[in-house]
Amino acid sequence: MLKSKEYKFYLDDFMLYCTSKNLSPKTLKSYQQTLNLFFHYLENELGIDTPLEVRSSHLRQYIQYLQERGKYTVKTTNMDKNCPENRTDLGKEISPNTINNYIRNIKVFYNFLVEEEELRKNPIKNIKYLKKRKRKKEALTEKEIDILLKEFDTTKFHEYRDWLITRLLLTTGARVGETLSIKEQDVDFRNKAIILKDTKNKSERYAYLTHTIASDLKRWIKFKDLYLQTDLLFPTNRGTKLTIGSYETKLKKIAKKANIDNVFPHRLRATFAIQFLKNGGSIYVLSKLLGHSSIEVTQVYLDLTDKELQEQFLKYHPLKDLNI
Repeated sequence: MLKSKEYKFYLDDFMLYCTSKNLSPKTLKSYQQTLNLFFHYLENELGIDTPLEVRSSHLRQYIQYLQERGKYTVKTTNMDKNCPENRTDLGKEISPNTINNYIRNIKVFYNFLVEEEELRKNPIKNIKYLKKRKRKKEALTEKEIDILLKEFDTTKFHEYRDWLITRLLLTTGARVGETLSIKEQDVDFRNKAIILKDTKNKSERYAYLTHTIASDLKRWIKFKDLYLQTDLLFPTNRGTKLTIGSYETKLKKIAKKANIDNVFPHRLRATFAIQFLKNGGSIYVLSKLLGHSSIEVTQVYLDLTDKELQEQFLKYHPLKDLNI
């Protein structure tokens, strides 16, 4: 728990500022956790009790500390009950991508202090990000998808709902947060489309449905409406909004029963994207379907194996019909 009143004051002020900008709950949580951990380090390791005394060297020391210490979750509400020794990943390496997220969040906070004229300049402005590791996006195979979907017990309300959510993520490539925010009136069955409103960039876009999943969604709505009075497409059994964490936990449980590793919502989105491209879909169209800000963001899904590259070469090379 933070002891410094100054840290609490500036952090609360920053969080109010972020809330006023209508940032997503996920972003707000990320900022708060990152800053609590950084302030905790400054207090306990360096004896600094105000964010206004931070210099670039302090952040460099923190980065080195994270790299040497490895994974360790500090519960910022009660440090005495953390029990890090119970973590299975205690001490394992923190990825450069994760540390870069910390750096970015801390820089945003110090930009805020400059904007509020608490500081004349950002003391950590010139801190460089770590070199990122390229993450290979791996799609689920058709066999894995079939096995996974068969593990859901659709006679139970919550598994019937989660089965449909999983299929919708695989069919549309939508983000899980966007999907869990869908309301019945957002579904256009005539045109087989869903308007996604709760998007990452706050811009509405359409997700498109196959005939099969459109029919299944119609049946689901009739079933759901027998028991609950809510316009949410995928509510809890109490009629409230299903959280991302709750769905993710249930998905992992189903995947474990199916003996499939590393199944999480974003992998379903990646599966849609990779298979779309492998089937000959345009990366420009895919970028629009995924709601990406640019083609560069979408290009991460173009990372093919050597075998896949060879298959694409043999299929599409321009002189293949000349028997050269």
